[in-house]
Amino acid sequence: MTRLVDPAGLRGKVYGDGWRTTAAGTAGTVEPATGATLATVGLAGAAEVRAAAASAARAQPGWAATPPAERAELMRAAARLLEEHRAEVVEWIVREGGAVVPKAEAEVDAVLDELWVAASLHTQPHGHLLPSVPGRHSVARRLPLGVVGVISPWNFPLLLGMRAVAPALALGNAVVLKPDLHTPVSGGLVVARLFEEAGLPAGVLHVLPGGAEAGAALTESPDTAMIAFTGSTAVGRLIGETAGRALKRVSLELGGNNALIVLDDADPGTAASAGAFGAFFHQGQVCMTAGRHIVLERVADAYVEHLTRRAERLSTGDPWTAKPDLGPLVDAAQRERVERIVRESVAAGARVRTGGTGEGPFYRPTVLTGVTPRMPAFTEEIFGPVAPVVVVPDVETAVAVANDCAYGLTAGVLTGSPERGLAVAERLGTGIVHVNDQTIGDDAVVPFGGRGASGNGSRHGVLHSWDEFTQWQWMTVQGAVPAYPF
Repeated sequence: MTRLVDPAGLRGKVYGDGWRTTAAGTAGTVEPATGATLATVGLAGAAEVRAAAASAARAQPGWAATPPAERAELMRAAARLLEEHRAEVVEWIVREGGAVVPKAEAEVDAVLDELWVAASLHTQPHGHLLPSVPGRHSVARRLPLGVVGVISPWNFPLLLGMRAVAPALALGNAVVLKPDLHTPVSGGLVVARLFEEAGLPAGVLHVLPGGAEAGAALTESPDTAMIAFTGSTAVGRLIGETAGRALKRVSLELGGNNALIVLDDADPGTAASAGAFGAFFHQGQVCMTAGRHIVLERVADAYVEHLTRRAERLSTGDPWTAKPDLGPLVDAAQRERVERIVRESVAAGARVRTGGTGEGPFYRPTVLTGVTPRMPAFTEEIFGPVAPVVVVPDVETAVAVANDCAYGLTAGVLTGSPERGLAVAERLGTGIVHVNDQTIGDDAVVPFGGRGASGNGSRHGVLHSWDEFTQWQWMTVQGAVPAYPF
């Protein structure tokens, strides 16, 4: 089987009206575990982004006129291609993004779900027949927005790009995708090749790796009707401000500092297993990570002991040449951020029960105790394998501490009583909450989005993509022009 993406064949190219080199130069994609350059891709600047958006705007009407069933078949073809090239795509996610193999496998599975769900969108009602007077038909129908700009992150590069790209295309939009420069292949050029091979017409999808200049140009372009952004809260605020001035739609899925509440009727060992996964999965580099473990004091000592032992058993290493539990942090800047937050929290009185050290790009799973709501480990999104534990006396305090946060993405409540957990969950100010599970979870058919600093409540999934990526038009039709008194 030929490769879906040949690193040598990229030669500094971007994708849009075919593959072409750019005037903005090139960028290397680096393997976090080793520092090796895996490929050299084209780097898009503002001029390339503006040209791509204009090209997408020209191509979009023809794509929107394509019968919906044909667009759906293209989604299915892309899914079949991804299944055929699964091993290659997993390798890119592992080596380019620092993921362990099981995480990469799960990401590919999730992308397959996104493609199949996107293929089903055409089976949903496209509009409504509205009440009207005799002789006049009145309908509300859904139309594509036009060009959707997608800016995706590096931590789940393929999934968090495709989650917007697939439904936007399936519903008749054109797309300009700007993947993060940490993962331009797994987060971008893989997407380009899947849809190119599936038969998507030229100009409907453009994939342009780039930095802040490219993202700003995409947001400002008069040819983009919507920006779907997944990333940091700070950048999301800038995008929202720019898009708001242009009166264009924006979907912001931003950061999180998520609470995992452990009630005093929870089994400490079982709870610690869930807490360890929620804190350390993908090195904690997940917006849904369990960033604050809020534990009732009656079970706190036992929970911390179990959590510490689990953290100490986890291994770190190169996920491509070995089989570690955790891979590398994405880059030196992220390592420095994690170290700073741990160091400042310890200086403020927190205690390192395990971890707190690393070697090269690898950082040991870390458990902090004695954490208070004023420490950086409590107030900041760490985005690293750190589990800060906050001990509270009762449920009322647990809820108050959990809600003492600017973010509002997800939460988990661990308990021996589902009814008690539900009562707590209903008081949490998050867009997602899980009773008797940790904080990380996603599905192609669920409403996904946060509150506050976690975003503007963006929603994805089969029940919500119509609202996200189309607009309503009211249309009336009657047999003759009526007479008016003017």
